[in-house]
Amino acid sequence: MASDRKTKPTDTSPGEVLGAVADERRRTDAQAVLDLMREVSGVEPVVWGPSMIGFGTQPYTTADGKEHEWFRIGLAPRKAALTLYGLTFYGSNEDLLDRLGKHTTGKGCVYIKRLEDVDADVLRELVERAWEGSGE
Repeated sequence: MASDRKTKPTDTSPGEVLGAVADERRRTDAQAVLDLMREVSGVEPVVWGPSMIGFGTQPYTTADGKEHEWFRIGLAPRKAALTLYGLTFYGSNEDLLDRLGKHTTGKGCVYIKRLEDVDADVLRELVERAWEGSGE
């Protein structure tokens, strides 16, 4: 497997990443999602790059044919929003996203400004479906 990616697993602890989040609400929301992902996945999180917290690993192939390793699901407590990785790809999980609450999406990402603005049960179902669907 090629390993020319800049974003790789590090020895940084998830606690260090969360501790560096200045906004208390974002830090609290990130901890709640981290706990949810840990519970659903049954694995311990690993920090990838400076601030992405991932669970599990899976291979993927880029358009140029290179194979890489990435985390199955994850999060990053960004300044603008809590970024959740691996929960939607190419229009998947639209049924859950329609019921989730206030959020936006990107390629494979769900962005949440405040955890209180989303339905916790739907978020759990979304994380469960993403974890089960990603396989290892």
